[in-house]
Amino acid sequence: MRFPFWASLLAGAAVLFAGSAPATAAPQPVAAAQCLPTGPCAHPIVVKVVIVSLFEIGKDEGDQAGEFQLWKARRGLTQRIAFPQSYHDLYYNPQTQVLGMVTGIGTSRSTAATMALGLDPRFDLRHAYWLVAGIAGIDPQDASIGSVAWARYVVDGDLAHEIDAREIPKDWKSGYFPRGSKGPNDTTTVLDPDGEVFQINPALVNWAYRLTKDMPLPDSPAIKAERLRFTGHPNARKPPFVLEGDQLSAMTFWHGTLLTDWANTWVKRWTGGKGEFVTSAMEDTGVLQAMTYLDKAGRADKHRVLVLRAGSNYTMPPPGVDAASYLLRENEGYAGLEAAVENVYRVGSKVVDAWLADWATFEKSPPR
Repeated sequence: MRFPFWASLLAGAAVLFAGSAPATAAPQPVAAAQCLPTGPCAHPIVVKVVIVSLFEIGKDEGDQAGEFQLWKARRGLTQRIAFPQSYHDLYYNPQTQVLGMVTGIGTSRSTAATMALGLDPRFDLRHAYWLVAGIAGIDPQDASIGSVAWARYVVDGDLAHEIDAREIPKDWKSGYFPRGSKGPNDTTTVLDPDGEVFQINPALVNWAYRLTKDMPLPDSPAIKAERLRFTGHPNARKPPFVLEGDQLSAMTFWHGTLLTDWANTWVKRWTGGKGEFVTSAMEDTGVLQAMTYLDKAGRADKHRVLVLRAGSNYTMPPPGVDAASYLLRENEGYAGLEAAVENVYRVGSKVVDAWLADWATFEKSPPR
């Protein structure tokens, strides 16, 4: 997620990053994980599903929930496995063989964490499914806060050319344009998608969407009041729902009508008109790039990855509100955070349950 570092998040992240000692009641590392992260392991831990969370607000349990808490509590991820080569220890359920990770915010951390796990000899991830499940900014032209989107494409928003807007030609809408192109008005130059565009396994996305598209999602008076401010945006005013929609992944927490228009154009340009920008986030191109390399190394299967994001905030303000005021207000806490965390868990969990229920089939090949 393009995520502001408000005080509670900073405090929680500082504790995690500093590696402070867990409380005495915290579970100890599992005996099966006694192999060293960098050494050979005779009996690797078999993993069926990896839950990829990107951040937690404070503790892993017992306080305000970020992306990881509900997965840890409700999926029985009670066995801690030390993971010193990354941001956050891993948690595992030996009965279901589901593993939970927290990458840390941003593309650099998510890339490093995914590679670190994939190359860790303590784990057998050859048949594992990976579910990236987090919060996001959401385009009010497509959906409402609390809604949950399955990505078909994840497009990088960082690799680009840029000229300060005060120095650009008069006929340019922006000084930010794709590498290899002749400017933002160039729509014909063929772009090299390597590292810029990641297409999720279409059959797997379609299967997940069909499985979850009619799920009722919780609503609340608070998010209803917020979405009703978006007059002229019928999708933004709907109760939370499940949809298919693509993601722009970049390290900058951007906001506003003009940048939302840019994001729509950017995603369409890089996907050849096939993609539709719906969510903004910060980590997923990193995860997918790492999965591409791990697939080549035979350590993981890039065709077994899904990206699921729930809208915690809108990418632009409601009519009559300026972008700066709305963004600064959101920095105090996202209007849809609680709904997004709950709904991304519910929708993602239904897919996890389906994988586990028919593992004899899905171990061999992904659902279609």
